Amino acid sequence: MDPISIILWPIKWVIELILVAFHSLWSFIGMDPDAGVTWVLSIVGLVIVVRAALIPIFVRQIKSQRRMLEVAPQLKKIQDKYKGKKDQFSREAMSRETMDLYKRTGTNPLSSCLPLLLQMPIFFGLYSVLNDAQHDKAGVGLFTQDLANSFANSEFLGAPLKGTFIGAVNGEYPWQVMVVAVTMIILMTASQFITQLQIVSKNMSPETKASPMFRQQRILLYLLPLVFAFSGVAFPIGVMFYWLVSNFWTMGQQFVVIRNMPTPGSEAAAAREARLAKKGKLVVEEPAPTEEPTKKQPTQRQQPVGKQRAKKQNNQGNKS
Repeated sequence: MDPISIILWPIKWVIELILVAFHSLWSFIGMDPDAGVTWVLSIVGLVIVVRAALIPIFVRQIKSQRRMLEVAPQLKKIQDKYKGKKDQFSREAMSRETMDLYKRTGTNPLSSCLPLLLQMPIFFGLYSVLNDAQHDKAGVGLFTQDLANSFANSEFLGAPLKGTFIGAVNGEYPWQVMVVAVTMIILMTASQFITQLQIVSKNMSPETKASPMFRQQRILLYLLPLVFAFSGVAFPIGVMFYWLVSNFWTMGQQFVVIRNMPTPGSEAAAAREARLAKKGKLVVEEPAPTEEPTKKQPTQRQQPVGKQRAKKQNNQGNKS
């Protein structure tokens, strides 16, 4: 067994457990266990379980992104400080100051990629499970030979779940596979584009849009959909169902976050304040009044009075 298979073994075992559990559930309520829609719903159940488990990590990602937005102006100052300086000393100093800023503020620019990185082993594990099923191979756990045969022979709208677009072009699978695959690739690309567009257009403050982070987001806006467009032709229909449902989950989750917890200063934050103001629920925090220091009244210094002069003043006071 190669090292990758050893790493993926426990992931595949858990994936098979979830798939078989949902497949047993749908079969128990009366669905055909060998139908493609039963297996598709099992894949949907897998997505729900995986993404629900990643919600705490997603919350941490949002908090980290907020901290990154807070330090964006300071990061821009460091970059402006060394702008145009290409010598080794300046590059090292810029890198050192940037890392000190991240350490001091507790931020990490790679944290936004954490949910995606955690999903990649799951994705590869799922691909491995479905690839084994495609060749009528039993899994490493509860995915028995009978279940592998059931999956391998199941169809969704006439397209086998094990089929790929390239395989259909080469005549290995019916033409329905090309139709289903192209439709899903378009939906995957569109959902990914909309998800990124929500962030770039509505949930970024003007300061962030002036920082290098915004340029990176703009690149991802067009790069990630292209990844789906070009890689989707090689994936089995079953894997693309997982990816598509996961994209829809991400798009909906991002919509809820942007609507209810927008980035301060962004267009989404202004829209939320307008909604709350319309409902009379907007709470405006007034700055605490600052107490001005009380000015000391100047006191006149009393001059010492001699005995004769004091006696004279007392006599004049008695006469009056």
